[in-house]
Amino acid sequence: MAALRRTLRVPPLLARSRASAGRQGGPLTTSGLYAPEAWLLKPRVRVPRVCNFDLKPSLGDSCSPPVSSASLATSCLADRHLWDQLHAQPRPGSVPTFDWFFGYEEVQGLLLPLLQEGRAACPLRVLDVGCGTSGLCTGLYTQSPHPVDVLGVDFSPVAVAHMNSLLEGGQGQISLSPGHPASRLHFRKANAQNLGPIAPSGSFQLLLDKGTWDAVARVGLPGAHQMVLECLRVLSPQGTLIQFSDEDPDVRLPCLEQTCHGCTVTIQELGPFGGITYFAYFVKSGH
Repeated sequence: MAALRRTLRVPPLLARSRASAGRQGGPLTTSGLYAPEAWLLKPRVRVPRVCNFDLKPSLGDSCSPPVSSASLATSCLADRHLWDQLHAQPRPGSVPTFDWFFGYEEVQGLLLPLLQEGRAACPLRVLDVGCGTSGLCTGLYTQSPHPVDVLGVDFSPVAVAHMNSLLEGGQGQISLSPGHPASRLHFRKANAQNLGPIAPSGSFQLLLDKGTWDAVARVGLPGAHQMVLECLRVLSPQGTLIQFSDEDPDVRLPCLEQTCHGCTVTIQELGPFGGITYFAYFVKSGH
């Protein structure tokens, strides 16, 4: 795990000007500061990278076209039916989950210290926004030695049904056992831009977003900003939101700075995994 980190107080005008001034004499490699430059802020057409999944059509599904990497790149990622079809596709071998970017194992070393720090809340409440059929929730539930109460939410009922079945021992799998006897795991259908029906304000100490911002932002930044505002609303005082993405800091930071007023944002470089560098964006509530 690389050591690239930057902490800023939003709005970070002074921090950015200092970093930019330092860059006039060359990259700030020794300090690890990363300064987004205005000329780098250009629109990009991108789709989250996937791993551990072969995007093939469901057997016997002759009415719907297959969901492929190419079709995702040109599709409206706000279309729930697109995700319903993707999550309904058969998985290779005995793999019961499907992960964007990487799985739980790649970030457990990052998450476990946060769970250790948050032991004052017992169990620590964790929300995975746009969980899909990822192994992130199940990994936390089955492997965390600290008590956690994990809720995975997604707007695809197919994904939610799949994960609830997996939790109960369906999909030809053994039912999941918690890593700590006090840990709990639930999955519910919900829209990441409107968490009111399932989450009152300040109810979670840790929020996880692995690729959800990336999908929502493909439709438009207003929706992505609304999703972050909802995440911050349900985040407890001094809680932490983590966004996992392959999007560069020069693109992501200005977006977060527009929305996360009064928060502290920290970046940590991850990987490379499969030759790809990722980033964890930590948004720490200041309330």
